[in-house]
Amino acid sequence: MSNQAASQLPDYLTSAKPNPTSNRGPWYKNTAPTYAGIFLWFVFWDSMSANGLSTGGLGATLLGIVLAGIICHFLFYLVPGLLGMKTGMPLYVVGSSTFGAAGALIMPGFLMGALQFGWLGVNTFGSADALAKGFHMQSLYIPLCIIWAVGAAFVGMKGIQYVAKVATYLPLIPLVVLLVGLGMFGGAAPDYKPTAPAAGVCGCPCETIMLMIAGIVGFFATAGAAGVDICTSSRDKKDVSMGGIVGIIIAIVFTAGISVIAVAGARASGVIGPDVVNMTAALEKKLSSGWFAAIMIGLTLASFPGACFSSFIAANSFKTVMPKVNPYLSVGIGVVVSIILAITGYASKLPSVFGLIGASFGPICGAMLVDYLLAGGKWSGPRAGFNPAGWTAWLLGFIVGILPNSLLPAAVQVNVPCAPVAAFVVGAVVYFVCAKLGMQSAVVPLPVKK
Repeated sequence: MSNQAASQLPDYLTSAKPNPTSNRGPWYKNTAPTYAGIFLWFVFWDSMSANGLSTGGLGATLLGIVLAGIICHFLFYLVPGLLGMKTGMPLYVVGSSTFGAAGALIMPGFLMGALQFGWLGVNTFGSADALAKGFHMQSLYIPLCIIWAVGAAFVGMKGIQYVAKVATYLPLIPLVVLLVGLGMFGGAAPDYKPTAPAAGVCGCPCETIMLMIAGIVGFFATAGAAGVDICTSSRDKKDVSMGGIVGIIIAIVFTAGISVIAVAGARASGVIGPDVVNMTAALEKKLSSGWFAAIMIGLTLASFPGACFSSFIAANSFKTVMPKVNPYLSVGIGVVVSIILAITGYASKLPSVFGLIGASFGPICGAMLVDYLLAGGKWSGPRAGFNPAGWTAWLLGFIVGILPNSLLPAAVQVNVPCAPVAAFVVGAVVYFVCAKLGMQSAVVPLPVKK
């Protein structure tokens, strides 16, 4: 590579080294358990029935869950995973082909790190709330928010490796809780009838299916793009594929499906009212206060590795994009934001949070998929500067994805069905059109490592 070409590449690209094959392993030791752990997080599955169970019924809700799992795997995860496996490089390196060598530091580099503090806020809210309920002391909520977020950030920055062994076994707690819920309420689920008229012009359960897909895909969007990083530990295409099928599709169907079935059964048997959406609320009605407290505390402890992992990703992203800024300062500011989101309750607005994430990362995944296909099923390499095709695709996709979000003023909201998927489609289509119009910046080869 010429000195002139090399000068177009930032240090983070010229110094990047792929994960060697000696450090890789089978899908059941890395990819599948990593993703399954994400979906075992109780904040994901506990209120899943809020996405249309009351209007569409159990069948439509379960169909939406299955379709969401398929979409997450094939559209949002598979190509990033294959890119990670083939290159051995992290997301901020691989993303330089879609957004440019300079642009990738912002998108997806900085954005991935910044959104992790949104995730930390959601994790902090759910965990502090569950602990306060478990101890029957709501006055502990704010102190718990602070302790949880600061502790997770400290471990994420300094010692996430110490959490690895514990994280291997903690997911067993939500697994057991889900099976308990299924055993207690699942038998009555077939008797459940929708309690509200079907929404939508067509008068059919289509809106329930769309709501479920939007909720799950929005939750998963960043994790799909992170498949680049996760699959640098995969040996081949089979590992990438099997890791996604088991860790994403099956895990989504298992966790979200059981939660919805349990809530439907609890409603049908009169344990909870028609407006209750949390599976843990049904368990609270049937279990003693001691057992319920133990469950909530256990579910919270199982959430801690996820909070540490979010902090770890944020710290790595900020160290890459802001190498001259002390990571304790950048991460510290992010933690303060996470605590504020949790304490004020903004982090509890899961549809809005997931919608924002889906709008942000839907077009990223769509553009990356088209970039991969146009390059003949491989990574083209970094492109010079800011790649106009990638940035145009992201901007238009983000606008479409954010339009229905309740974070916007009501006057500008537009009902875009299944917004995270719509954002993905717009990002993919716009990138393809821009590429055909010659709007991609030139590929700059990486230096050959000696």
